[in-house]
Amino acid sequence: MKTRTLLLSIFLPVLVAGVHAQETGDSNAYLHWSQQEAESVGKSTYHDGKVGSRVLFVWLGVDTRGLKTERSQNYKIRATWFTPEVIRASARSAQLKDRLTDKETQALVAEAEAVSGTVIMVELDPNEGSGVIPLDWSAFLQPKGNTSPNDAVRGVQMPELRKARAFQGVQQRNYDYERFWVAFPLVRDDGNVLIGPDKNEIELVVRIYDREGTVTWLVPESIRKLEDAGKHTSK
Repeated sequence: MKTRTLLLSIFLPVLVAGVHAQETGDSNAYLHWSQQEAESVGKSTYHDGKVGSRVLFVWLGVDTRGLKTERSQNYKIRATWFTPEVIRASARSAQLKDRLTDKETQALVAEAEAVSGTVIMVELDPNEGSGVIPLDWSAFLQPKGNTSPNDAVRGVQMPELRKARAFQGVQQRNYDYERFWVAFPLVRDDGNVLIGPDKNEIELVVRIYDREGTVTWLVPESIRKLEDAGKHTSK
């Protein structure tokens, strides 16, 4: 019950924004959002987690926090999923802060939507150890409860998105975290969509060395529409 309440609280602003756009028939309704509305939608897909455990083998009475100082013992994760709603919220927030015109703001959205697949901003903060994030860390996106490696897709880091305004999010930057922009295909190599109509949750898996951490979201309708469009394009 607690998990369900949390997920509903995360996506309620997105649902409200979507209903408003449908009622008004205005695909540019986001251009009229207040700063508070933009921040609410922009934060709706933000979630945090952790890769690894602070005290490993604690049940054996062994504290590993002082071991292997060449690498961190665990990593804090912050992840923001740039769904179509969050892209618009980020662009609208930039518009209000920098006094952009509607045309300039729409261009930010168009630039973001030109990126293939879906983008997640992954922020990592190493705890203890060397405080270094290895270059070969990896990220995967898969349906929640996935049991087969074939159901997951590997993300591709896109550092060039660092300059894309609609991919900056609405939250104040925390410089303890290093930011990475990762793109994931919504249609797998076999031509099937990543999530599928029978799945309601999606899971980000971040793997660093031999440890993993996960972040989970409900799947909004806007992502299902992108999957369908991508499936038809791939045929």
